[in-house]
Amino acid sequence: MNGHTKRSLPFLVISSILLIILALVSLGLGPAQISLNQTISILTDGPNHSESPAYSMSQRNIIWNLRLPRVLTSIVAGMALALAGVVFQALFHNPMADPCVLGISSGAAFGVALAAFLGIIGGATGTWSVPSVAFLGAIGASIAIFILSGGVHRSPVTLLLTGVALNFLLSALMTLFMFLNRSHLQSIMQWTLGSFSTANWDKLLVMTICVIIGSAPLFIMTRELDILLLDEPSGLSVGVPLKTIRIILLLLSTLITSVTVSFCGVIGFVGLMVPHIVRLIVGPRHKLLLPCSLVGGALMMLVADTISRTVLGASELPVGVVTSIAGAPLFIILLVNRAKEAR
Repeated sequence: MNGHTKRSLPFLVISSILLIILALVSLGLGPAQISLNQTISILTDGPNHSESPAYSMSQRNIIWNLRLPRVLTSIVAGMALALAGVVFQALFHNPMADPCVLGISSGAAFGVALAAFLGIIGGATGTWSVPSVAFLGAIGASIAIFILSGGVHRSPVTLLLTGVALNFLLSALMTLFMFLNRSHLQSIMQWTLGSFSTANWDKLLVMTICVIIGSAPLFIMTRELDILLLDEPSGLSVGVPLKTIRIILLLLSTLITSVTVSFCGVIGFVGLMVPHIVRLIVGPRHKLLLPCSLVGGALMMLVADTISRTVLGASELPVGVVTSIAGAPLFIILLVNRAKEAR
């Protein structure tokens, strides 16, 4: 057992414990303060418990109908974006690959905005229609990046520049939609910056189902993900159909990215930061990297959402702003290091 393997189990255990503790604490934070003991009592009594001297009915409703679905949604979103980041980084042979940086998230957002603008869906409230059009937009962006950048065989810089250019184009089109639909300007702006304020149990159920469908096969394909890190001849020599594997991984990672964007908006840099930090701890083997990134993404997103809804008091800061403030410096550092390695 090497050092990375020995570190993976403590990382998973510690991160999971921190995640549970933070989730309980986060449930009590907000304009209506609820103590930790009250939170635990409300959760253990269940959503249909009638009365209790330990807490009020309004506190129970706040926990079960507002904060708990939001906390769980942020956890699922963090898991999805972190896993998508791991896959994209293996797929493009680039540690700076991220659904947001590459324009995949913007493609999903553009798909939803275009469908809403054309009246195909009734705004951003459809349960299954919104993830569907988001997936089409995201897969369209993925294909465009593959074609325009020349695929995985081209320079990582070419790939990043293609993603950035596509991001600018889609962002400009999103701005156009906001200009043409000024009556919904605030809600569209909040969605494009990322938010869990509209989380509910129905959306959480759909999102969780899609994320499980998209992420479960990834844990079966850890060997294939490791092989993708090798050069093309080495991958072919072990009998792995690389083209087919890339298509499958692209579809799976695009699915979990698009469903997250469709319900939570565009949240950047989670798929960049989490895999990079976790890789430094547990190494590049995907058998360890995937589960550790899963928990790490959940923890990071829950921290970001807790900050976003408490740092300004009664007001709420978009969660995408929090993750971007944390992730942009890391992206710059990675970019500078890549430039030095290329010299």
